[in-house]
Amino acid sequence: MLSGIHIICFAGSYTVALLLELTRPLFRSGIRGAIMLGFAAAGLFAHTVFLAYRIAAFYQVAGAQGSPLSIKQDWYLVAAWVLVVVYLGLTYFHPKTHFGVFLLPVVLGLIGVGTYWADPRSFAREPASAVWGVVHGGSILVAMVAVLVGWVAGMMYLGQAYRLKHKLPALPGLRLPSLEWLGRANGRSIGVAMVMMGVGIVAGIVLNLINYDDPAGRIRWNDPVVLTTACMFGWLVLSSALGALYRPAREGRRVAYFTLIAFAFLLIALAVVLWGNTQHGGGRRASVESRPKPAAAEQARPGAGNARLPLASGARP
Repeated sequence: MLSGIHIICFAGSYTVALLLELTRPLFRSGIRGAIMLGFAAAGLFAHTVFLAYRIAAFYQVAGAQGSPLSIKQDWYLVAAWVLVVVYLGLTYFHPKTHFGVFLLPVVLGLIGVGTYWADPRSFAREPASAVWGVVHGGSILVAMVAVLVGWVAGMMYLGQAYRLKHKLPALPGLRLPSLEWLGRANGRSIGVAMVMMGVGIVAGIVLNLINYDDPAGRIRWNDPVVLTTACMFGWLVLSSALGALYRPAREGRRVAYFTLIAFAFLLIALAVVLWGNTQHGGGRRASVESRPKPAAAEQARPGAGNARLPLASGARP
């Protein structure tokens, strides 16, 4: 029964939670808060079961020849899952603050990208390559979530600062964190993103060296995604260095601008992965053209090459 959970199950739950979040400025209700968290928690449960089933199905097809995060579609779904965990944690510890108005739209956006645009195929890899692939994909995933959290905190900071500077009244029922809290959240997001992005880049270099003799698995060093990721990492390092050496750079609106620029780099990288001429992450054109075609007998073997996973329960809603 659990294998029949569909993307629409948890996406619908998150949508209801978002709608309830949007009604918070209109009227107060303790029951609404419980129902809102109940829908978000139910969505997280369905989301978790859905991902667990996909991972199990992945190993039935690919065995030890790959890793779950090598499925491009699931990469976005896992990022959405992490953001929901962040949302529930923040809402639990700060029940009067409206984090969901900003976080849940990002969650639904990630689910939409993963469902309709991301490539559902996976590359086959050797065991050593699979391990480094998990490290690479997982680290970049955490860095991406940190940048998204920083972007949300930065938008909230700029909105709150603008309201206070112009002495505007707060929207009825809409409560945002203090500028001090948002500033700390921005700074910590940059730090986490920088560290995890660095780990991901190192793992990617090792992964590329492992696959050096395999044209299908090796990524060009001048690949657009590699260059964009390097630029993003350089910006995160520069932002952290400025914050450490120059105190005003880690205070006020400056740190919010740092996270907004990092978010711009992230959008460019994701756009290149989805629509660009790249081998990284299964780009639509270059990855297909550069991958050698397997023999007919190899194509017929279950789980060979880029065979689609038997995931009728959620490949497309």
